[in-house]
Amino acid sequence: MTEETPGFEEKPDVPSGATSDDAEPKAASSQEGAAPAGDGNESAGLVAQLDQVRTALHERTADLQRLQAEYQNYRRRVERDRITVKEIAIANLLTELLPVLDDIGRAREHGELVGGFKSVAESLETVAAKMGLQQFGKEGEPFDPTIHEALMHSYAPDVTETTCVAILQPGYRIGERTIRPARVAVAEPQPGAQTVKAEGAEDTTEAKQADDKENGGPDEG
Repeated sequence: MTEETPGFEEKPDVPSGATSDDAEPKAASSQEGAAPAGDGNESAGLVAQLDQVRTALHERTADLQRLQAEYQNYRRRVERDRITVKEIAIANLLTELLPVLDDIGRAREHGELVGGFKSVAESLETVAAKMGLQQFGKEGEPFDPTIHEALMHSYAPDVTETTCVAILQPGYRIGERTIRPARVAVAEPQPGAQTVKAEGAEDTTEAKQADDKENGGPDEG
């Protein structure tokens, strides 16, 4: 048997000039130095991904806002078209009823609007008014070619401008839309009336100037 020498233990081979205690700190320091490089690359990748997500979010938000604006414009256009179609339909219906309303007006003027016919006529006029029909045209108002249609023409000494002197058929409108102009008889001032008036004014002015001269000039206050 081989006798073991007490107190002797085998030790690993250690390079010359270095001990086992020195080797362990160097390994640890090399691992610590490598760790920050990996963390930096991972952070850069996350920042890049975050930028991509933000860009995509901005694009989707812009698309959503554009679609919302287009939808709002579409709704307004549909509502405007719906109102226009409704107004045209009402105007067409009421235009067909105008001869009936004219007959009712003539019957009222001649005192023939009595009994059951009167009740039906007044109900029809009420319904037409609820649908927006408005009657216009009065005697004595100035002639306006945009809403009046002159069927008769004459001269009158007591008017200073072209005036509606008789309403042959009333006009009708719906809101700002004229569906029939008022058919009227118009009168214009006498061709020589303004000339005579101007001459009379000149004579009055000359007479006043002559009186001032005779009295030594105009009175001083």
